[in-house]
Amino acid sequence: MDGILNIDKPAGPTSFRIVSLVKRLSGERRVGHAGTLDPMATGVLPVCLGKGTRIIKFLIDNPKTYRAEIELGISTDTYDAEGRITRQDDPSGINRDQLESELNSFLGLIYQVPPMYSALKFQGKPLYKLARAGITVERKSRPVKIHQIELIDWQPPIATIEVVCGRGTYIRSLAHDLGQNLGCGAYLKSLVRLRYGLFDIREAVSFLQLEDAFRCGDWQRFIYSVDSVLLHEEAKIQVADFK
Repeated sequence: MDGILNIDKPAGPTSFRIVSLVKRLSGERRVGHAGTLDPMATGVLPVCLGKGTRIIKFLIDNPKTYRAEIELGISTDTYDAEGRITRQDDPSGINRDQLESELNSFLGLIYQVPPMYSALKFQGKPLYKLARAGITVERKSRPVKIHQIELIDWQPPIATIEVVCGRGTYIRSLAHDLGQNLGCGAYLKSLVRLRYGLFDIREAVSFLQLEDAFRCGDWQRFIYSVDSVLLHEEAKIQVADFK
């Protein structure tokens, strides 16, 4: 079976674990995902099968939309809810105007330092393994693109934002940097990927639904064809050329 599954990843398993389960259930040897979600994160995870794995290189350049809850006043070593608290401050002096102004400063091309708890490698070893061993190494900042950022809810000390961003953006780092800029610290409390290119969470299949479909033998109805993704990419190029 060649194509792409739009899976609504649950909180808990790694993206690699989801790929392994799809590989086992489908019997397809060539399976891969396009764009890692952290274990705590949920939402759209495109999983490619067969010849669909060949278009991962096209998918990863698509913009992604996230909804994130950021709690001000607390910093963690992982920049998210799974980490150890490293700092606590009083965020009560932060108002909505300050928050929106600081969020707007992230628009456009920015430079991010990847978190130590990430899958990036240093001398062949994933950074998160070094971090778990108590080792911190210097990371170079990298350019990333924030296309849109909007504060959609503010219930102090928790800000809920929606972000449309380009390849390589760490929402955890954005949350951490926001806290640093505000002077009170912050961490990523929760994260949902709402959209990834043509794949939308409203059409995504939960893993429980997918497991049931595998048992019933009709899981292929959830497959997006390789052509549908390529046509989407071609349409984007045509629009860009028109502009």
